[in-house]
Amino acid sequence: MKEDKLGELSMELSVAVLKLTKELRSKHKTVISNQIARSATSICANIAESKYAHSRADFIAKLEIALKETNETSKWIEMLWRSEYIDETRYKALDKNCSTIRFLLVRSIQTAKQNANERR
Repeated sequence: MKEDKLGELSMELSVAVLKLTKELRSKHKTVISNQIARSATSICANIAESKYAHSRADFIAKLEIALKETNETSKWIEMLWRSEYIDETRYKALDKNCSTIRFLLVRSIQTAKQNANERR
């Protein structure tokens, strides 16, 4: 069930960030828009890939990549807010989504690692 929630939340974040990147590109802010688009969409892609992992180790690796990308996306969002490209309301909404995804990823990774250790 957590994976489904992760999938939904990561898709919502990706779509929101892609909409944001359109706005940034219209203001000729392509460097940061490219970076945040890559990191946010990578979260969604890696969570989706984890569902068809070849092994538990592959599953964990995909989720760990998604976790790293979530942290990166969160930093880009904070940077956009601090540099006044987005307002506080938008920042808080995007950051909350990242925080929730991060929490669920950490829990999923911990559970998968614990289950892997129990099978040994």
